[in-house]
Amino acid sequence: MVLKTFGWSFAVTALGLVAAFFYGGWQAFGIVAILSILEISLSFDNAVINAGILKKMNAFWQKIFLTIGILIAVFGMRLVFPVVIVAVSAQLGPIEAIDLSFNDPDRYKELVTDAHPSIAAFGGMFLLMIFLDFIFDEDRDIHWLRWIERPLAKLGKVDMLSVCVALIILLITAMTFATNAHQHGGGHVDKASTVMLSGIAGLITYLVVGGLSGFFENKLEEEEEREHEAEEEAKRKGKPVTGVALAGKAAFFLFLYLEVLDASFSFDGVIGAFAITNEIVLMALGLGIGAMYVRSLTVYLVREGTLDDYVYLEHGAHYAIGALSVILLITIQYEISEIITGLVGVVLIGLSFWSSLRRNRALAAADGGGGSDGPSSGAKAEVTSGV
Repeated sequence: MVLKTFGWSFAVTALGLVAAFFYGGWQAFGIVAILSILEISLSFDNAVINAGILKKMNAFWQKIFLTIGILIAVFGMRLVFPVVIVAVSAQLGPIEAIDLSFNDPDRYKELVTDAHPSIAAFGGMFLLMIFLDFIFDEDRDIHWLRWIERPLAKLGKVDMLSVCVALIILLITAMTFATNAHQHGGGHVDKASTVMLSGIAGLITYLVVGGLSGFFENKLEEEEEREHEAEEEAKRKGKPVTGVALAGKAAFFLFLYLEVLDASFSFDGVIGAFAITNEIVLMALGLGIGAMYVRSLTVYLVREGTLDDYVYLEHGAHYAIGALSVILLITIQYEISEIITGLVGVVLIGLSFWSSLRRNRALAAADGGGGSDGPSSGAKAEVTSGV
C-alpha cells in the first residue's frame, strides 16, 4: 500500500538527489534534501486539507484534481514561480534567468544578490502574515506551546492585528536597512524604499490570495447547502438518499477552491526556499520532490485518513514559517548560512512530530486507564492542549 502510493515520490526523490549531487556536489545534495523536507512538512497541512475536501468529490473530479490540479501545483507554482520571482526582481526575462543560472552562474548570482532585498522583503512579509494569522487565531482548539499560543490567541480578537504587527516589523526592517546603509557609505540607502514597497507587495499578495480562498469557500458552502437541501427534500418525499459525492457545479467550485488553496500553500514553500538558496535549479529539484509527496500524502489520506492524528505538525510547520520569515528579513542586511536556515525549520517540525507522538501515546494510555468519569478524562484534556 505504501509503495503503491509513494512509489513515484520515492523514485523522484532518488533522481532529484542524484541530479543535485552531479550539479553541485554534496553541498547541493544537502540543500535539495533540506528543501525537500521543508516543502513536505510545510505542505503537510495542505495534504490534510486537500484530502478532507477531496473526499466530498466524485471519482471523476478526484481524478481531475490529482492529475491536472497537481500538475499545476508542481510545475506551475513550485517550478515556474521561483523563476518568475527571480526574473522580475533581477529585471530579466524568464528564459534569460534560466540561461544565466546555467551558463553564467557568477553573473546570475550577482543579479540575484542585488535583487535579494526585494525578494526577501516580499517573501518575509508573506510568510510573516501566514504565521501571525495562525498565532492570533482565537478559534483554534488545540495548542502546542500553550503558554505562548493561548495569550496570543486572546489578542487575536483585535481586528487587523496581524496586519498592524507585520507593517510595524516591515517599517523597522526598512529603517534599519537604511540606517546601516547610510553608516556604510550610503550606497544602498535608496533600496530602503524598495524593501518597503516589496514588503507591502508581499502583504497585499497574501491578502489577495486569502480573499480568493474566502470567496471560493463561500461559494462552496452555498453549493453544499443546496446539496443538503436537496437531500432533505428527497427524505421528505421518501426517495432514497445515497449521500453521493459532489459532482457538477458543486464539484467545480470545490476544484477551484482547492487550486486557490494549493497556490496559497505553495507560496510559503517557494518563498521559504529563497531563505535557503537562490539557485533556481536546486529550488526546482527540492520543491519538485516535496510537491510529489503532497500528492502522495493526499492520496494516502483519502484512502486511509490516519495522518491527521499528528495534530501538532501544523503548529510546527507554522513556527517554521515564522522562523523563515524572520530569517528572510534579517538576510536583507546580514548573511545567514543556508544549512542553519534549513535546519531551523526541520528541527521545529521534528519537535512538533515528537510532541504529536507523545500526545497520542498519552491519549492511548488515558483511554486504557478508565472511563470518561475517571482521571483519564482530565489527562486527555491536558494532553490535547499541548505543553
